[in-house]
Amino acid sequence: MKPVPYPLQEPGLWVERIGTRIFPTGTPALFLDRDGTINVDTDYPDDPAEIVLREDIAAAIGVANRAGIPVIIVTNQSGIARGYFGWSEFAAVNGRVLDLLRGEGASVDMVLACAYHEAGEGPLAIADHPMRKPNPGMLLEAGKSLGLDLRRSLIVGDKPADMEAGQRAGLSQGWLVDGEAAVQSGFAVRPWRDREDFGGLLAAIAALGAVSGKP
Repeated sequence: MKPVPYPLQEPGLWVERIGTRIFPTGTPALFLDRDGTINVDTDYPDDPAEIVLREDIAAAIGVANRAGIPVIIVTNQSGIARGYFGWSEFAAVNGRVLDLLRGEGASVDMVLACAYHEAGEGPLAIADHPMRKPNPGMLLEAGKSLGLDLRRSLIVGDKPADMEAGQRAGLSQGWLVDGEAAVQSGFAVRPWRDREDFGGLLAAIAALGAVSGKP
């Protein structure tokens, strides 16, 4: 049996374009962390049957879809480097995440995953790899691939590393799940803790559509 051809640009970097939607050059994007942001974090998730979406996340993605904004997952997956599971388990879990989102009318346009970690094994044992958040490599790669306006893009995540990656990639704003508001070097961190915060996030995503020329 032939191995499944996963979209690996290198041993520890998954880059997958999903669907056929075309976006004009200079369109801003909605970047999303995965575990703990899109799905409930189960600590190195490797079982599709255990995947549950976080409340309201599909609605946020749906706003981006309707505004003509690319939705891009950028996720660290050190569990692969540590030998807890492999790319096949990642593919199954990620497929389940995407299926659950589609079931709620939301779709993703690109997925990037970095498996490198200093505590890893073999070729994945790389400390501070440029693609691993808080480094901005995955966002920069997506920006180059899709011709994005990174400055006008935003990122949603549940860890400070997500916000730092956004800032270092040149984004101007990020939304931190259960976080605190902050402004550093031109990058605004906004909290997502309650319904009021969620309303602000939806408005910010919808505003990206005006930037891209779609009402």
